Amino acid sequence: MKFTEEHEWLRIEGDVVVVGITEHATSQLGDIVFVELPDVGTTVTKDEEIVVIESVKAASDIMAPIDGEIVEVNTPLTDNPALANEDAIGAGWFFKIKPSDPSQMDDLMDEAAYNALIS
Repeated sequence: MKFTEEHEWLRIEGDVVVVGITEHATSQLGDIVFVELPDVGTTVTKDEEIVVIESVKAASDIMAPIDGEIVEVNTPLTDNPALANEDAIGAGWFFKIKPSDPSQMDDLMDEAAYNALIS
Protein backbone atom coordinates (compact mmCIF):
# COMPACT_ATOMS: atom_id res chain seq x y z
CA MET A 1 0.00 0.00 0.00
CA LYS A 2 0.95 3.62 -0.52
CA PHE A 3 -0.14 6.69 1.44
CA THR A 4 -0.50 10.44 0.88
CA GLU A 5 0.11 13.31 3.26
CA GLU A 6 -3.65 13.94 3.01
CA HIS A 7 -4.25 10.58 4.76
CA GLU A 8 -5.37 8.59 1.75
CA TRP A 9 -4.33 5.00 1.16
CA LEU A 10 -3.83 3.40 -2.25
CA ARG A 11 -3.79 -0.32 -3.00
CA ILE A 12 -2.90 -1.70 -6.43
CA GLU A 13 -5.28 -4.39 -7.71
CA GLY A 14 -4.25 -5.43 -11.21
CA ASP A 15 -4.39 -2.40 -13.50
CA VAL A 16 -6.47 -0.27 -11.10
CA VAL A 17 -5.76 1.47 -7.81
CA VAL A 18 -8.25 1.33 -4.93
CA VAL A 19 -8.36 4.55 -2.87
CA GLY A 20 -9.73 5.30 0.58
CA ILE A 21 -8.85 7.25 3.71
CA THR A 22 -6.78 5.93 6.57
CA GLU A 23 -7.97 4.94 10.03
CA HIS A 24 -6.06 7.97 11.32
CA ALA A 25 -8.16 10.22 9.06
CA THR A 26 -11.43 8.65 10.18
CA SER A 27 -10.48 9.04 13.84
CA GLN A 28 -9.71 12.74 13.25
CA LEU A 29 -12.97 13.29 11.36
CA GLY A 30 -15.23 11.44 13.80
CA ASP A 31 -18.40 9.75 12.62
CA ILE A 32 -18.77 10.16 8.86
CA VAL A 33 -22.39 10.97 7.97
CA PHE A 34 -22.24 11.82 4.24
CA VAL A 35 -20.06 10.89 1.27
CA GLU A 36 -20.36 12.24 -2.28
CA LEU A 37 -18.44 10.09 -4.74
CA PRO A 38 -17.29 10.95 -8.27
CA ASP A 39 -19.04 9.58 -11.35
CA VAL A 40 -17.63 6.49 -13.03
CA GLY A 41 -15.86 7.52 -16.22
CA THR A 42 -14.65 10.83 -14.79
CA THR A 43 -11.06 11.68 -15.72
CA VAL A 44 -9.21 13.29 -12.82
CA THR A 45 -5.94 15.07 -12.31
CA LYS A 46 -3.72 14.65 -9.26
CA ASP A 47 -4.78 17.01 -6.43
CA GLU A 48 -8.22 17.66 -7.98
CA GLU A 49 -11.10 17.56 -5.46
CA ILE A 50 -13.14 14.46 -6.22
CA VAL A 51 -14.89 13.26 -3.03
CA VAL A 52 -16.79 15.25 -0.43
CA ILE A 53 -17.01 13.88 3.11
CA GLU A 54 -19.06 15.29 5.96
CA SER A 55 -18.63 14.13 9.52
CA VAL A 56 -20.02 15.19 12.86
CA LYS A 57 -16.89 17.34 13.26
CA ALA A 58 -16.15 18.77 9.81
CA ALA A 59 -16.59 18.73 6.06
CA SER A 60 -13.60 17.63 4.03
CA ASP A 61 -12.60 17.06 0.42
CA ILE A 62 -10.61 14.11 -0.85
CA MET A 63 -8.16 14.92 -3.61
CA ALA A 64 -7.20 12.64 -6.47
CA PRO A 65 -3.88 11.10 -5.42
CA ILE A 66 -2.91 10.34 -9.04
CA ASP A 67 -4.04 11.12 -12.59
CA GLY A 68 -6.48 8.69 -14.16
CA GLU A 69 -10.04 7.61 -14.85
CA ILE A 70 -12.55 6.62 -12.17
CA VAL A 71 -13.60 3.07 -13.09
CA GLU A 72 -15.65 2.13 -10.02
CA VAL A 73 -17.09 3.78 -6.91
CA ASN A 74 -18.13 2.19 -3.63
CA THR A 75 -21.89 2.84 -3.88
CA PRO A 76 -22.69 1.14 -0.53
CA LEU A 77 -20.69 3.97 1.07
CA THR A 78 -23.26 6.56 -0.05
CA ASP A 79 -26.03 4.65 1.76
CA ASN A 80 -23.85 3.81 4.77
CA PRO A 81 -21.04 6.39 5.16
CA ALA A 82 -20.11 4.81 8.50
CA LEU A 83 -18.40 2.02 6.53
CA ALA A 84 -15.43 4.39 6.24
CA ASN A 85 -15.20 4.53 10.04
CA GLU A 86 -15.89 0.82 10.58
CA ASP A 87 -13.49 -0.61 7.99
CA ALA A 88 -11.34 2.22 6.60
CA ILE A 89 -8.94 0.05 4.59
CA GLY A 90 -11.45 -2.62 3.66
CA ALA A 91 -15.17 -2.11 2.93
CA GLY A 92 -14.79 1.66 3.41
CA TRP A 93 -12.86 2.32 0.18
CA PHE A 94 -14.04 5.28 -1.94
CA PHE A 95 -13.17 4.65 -5.60
CA LYS A 96 -11.04 2.71 -8.04
CA ILE A 97 -8.94 4.62 -10.53
CA LYS A 98 -7.14 3.45 -13.65
CA PRO A 99 -3.88 5.42 -13.56
CA SER A 100 -2.83 7.31 -16.65
CA ASP A 101 0.72 7.53 -15.25
CA PRO A 102 1.41 4.64 -12.85
CA SER A 103 4.85 6.11 -12.03
CA GLN A 104 3.06 8.74 -9.89
CA MET A 105 2.68 5.97 -7.28
CA ASP A 106 6.46 6.08 -6.80
CA ASP A 107 6.17 9.55 -5.23
CA LEU A 108 3.85 8.36 -2.46
CA MET A 109 4.80 7.17 1.03
CA ASP A 110 5.13 3.58 2.13
CA GLU A 111 3.55 2.48 5.41
CA ALA A 112 6.66 3.20 7.49
CA ALA A 113 6.89 6.77 6.17
CA TYR A 114 3.17 7.32 6.77
CA ASN A 115 3.40 6.00 10.33
CA ALA A 116 6.29 8.40 10.95
CA LEU A 117 4.15 11.26 9.58
CA ILE A 118 1.25 10.61 11.96
CA SER A 119 3.34 9.83 15.05
